[in-house]
Amino acid sequence: MTMQSKWQSLPTEAINPVSLAIDKTPVRDIVDMIVNEDRKVITAVHKEKERIAHGVEIITQALRKGGRIIFIGAGTSGRLGVVEAAEMPPTFSTSPTEVQAIMAGGQEAVFRAKEGVEDNFEEGARSLARLRLSKRDVVIGVTASGMTPFVRGGLTRARKAGAKIIFVTCWPGSELQNFVDLQIAPGVGPEIIAGSTRLKAGTATKMVLNMLTTISMIKLGKTYGNLMVDVKSGSEKLKDRARRIITTVTGIEYDEADALLKRAKWNVKAAIVMQKADLTLPQAIKRLKKADDSIREAIGEDIEPRLRELLRA
Repeated sequence: MTMQSKWQSLPTEAINPVSLAIDKTPVRDIVDMIVNEDRKVITAVHKEKERIAHGVEIITQALRKGGRIIFIGAGTSGRLGVVEAAEMPPTFSTSPTEVQAIMAGGQEAVFRAKEGVEDNFEEGARSLARLRLSKRDVVIGVTASGMTPFVRGGLTRARKAGAKIIFVTCWPGSELQNFVDLQIAPGVGPEIIAGSTRLKAGTATKMVLNMLTTISMIKLGKTYGNLMVDVKSGSEKLKDRARRIITTVTGIEYDEADALLKRAKWNVKAAIVMQKADLTLPQAIKRLKKADDSIREAIGEDIEPRLRELLRA
């Protein structure tokens, strides 16, 4: 008797009837084909709206209590987790330990594929054990197929430590939904190249992870309106953005904003409070802390009317 492959029935491995003749299809028609398939991603992700919102609640509660967010994945899924973790400090001034990522195969696998490392259940468990998880932490397992042993090993370790678990997959039927605290599973259907989950599955996963991190940071006061007020000014482009944010919020000139930011040690939030409330840097930081790091609460002013006025102008 022939044994059936355990991957054969997965939607991420299925053959897409739309692209059966893709190897003899004109390039422009392939572009149309890919775009039409990618449109399905938006619908699939939107169907998971309530679960994504729940995930944001889990993450924000954890971060408010001093917990960490830890992504774990392999291949494309792992790299997407690495991107999220890497982009949090410059965008929202989080500490490097606050949002982390574990990649099957380690740092080398981020740049060059290391086949087989995803099959190591025990290494997945060990990778998370090294982080000394606690009940305050949230582990986000990312695997398009829902089958990756490395991720499953990590989630098993997370459950043992009492950490909250969010599982992001493109296999809605995964039995892990009964093991984790929350499963987010956009069903994007088969790829135009069967099994190539860096395509629709990767796009859907990127969207979900973007929403989980970005909305959580918004709810933690990392923006003022839609302005990136917790930006870390580590480059000339980001310093320019910081100056422009100051001019937008306070109405002072660009050069004045530069001088103010220097007095505020390039802390954009503190600079805004200093200018708006006529405070020193220590006083501004103290007021922000009392306001749970929210500029709106610290100065008692809504930025939306000013932004609308600037857009009309």
